[in-house]
Amino acid sequence: MEKAEGKEESVDLSQISLRPLELSDLDDLMVWTTDEKVATFCTWDTYTSKDDGINFIQNIATKFLWCRAICLNNRAIGCVSLSSNPEHDKSRSRSVELGYVLGSKHWGKGIVTVVVKQVVKAAFTELPLPQLERVEALVDVLNVGSQRVLEKAGFQREGILRKFVFVKGKSRDTVMFSVLSTDPHLSFP
Repeated sequence: MEKAEGKEESVDLSQISLRPLELSDLDDLMVWTTDEKVATFCTWDTYTSKDDGINFIQNIATKFLWCRAICLNNRAIGCVSLSSNPEHDKSRSRSVELGYVLGSKHWGKGIVTVVVKQVVKAAFTELPLPQLERVEALVDVLNVGSQRVLEKAGFQREGILRKFVFVKGKSRDTVMFSVLSTDPHLSFP
């Protein structure tokens, strides 16, 4: 589809899929992990070599409870993950944390909202965590786009955690969002 002057290129959201990251995704992964705009609100700095990307695919992505490439026409344009640390904090064993990143050229097209809805459904229906009650997401207070994504996907804004994280040399305020398995707007067949 050709981009019209002054108009955003639309995306056929039915072409969005989730699958495990593979080494064959390295070149696609490097597009968004080397982008300063993408890394702005991430805990990691932009990648500087393909070795960084290989390390992510082989060592970091595999440590998440659940991690998938966000694909458009089977090309990795981002990543979504669920993490949990119940071995370190048993009181948090009924929740998982959602994280996502998307290449900046794909922002504002509804992709992540669709993906987040799919991941929430998978978390509550497919993960081997029968006691799971909560999916939460932590977002930098300045990352308004990501906050809108979560609200559109049915998450509730719970509040601001002041100076909650120390990232890239600064203490940052973070907004907590969550969705519960008992929320009335969730219905899984």
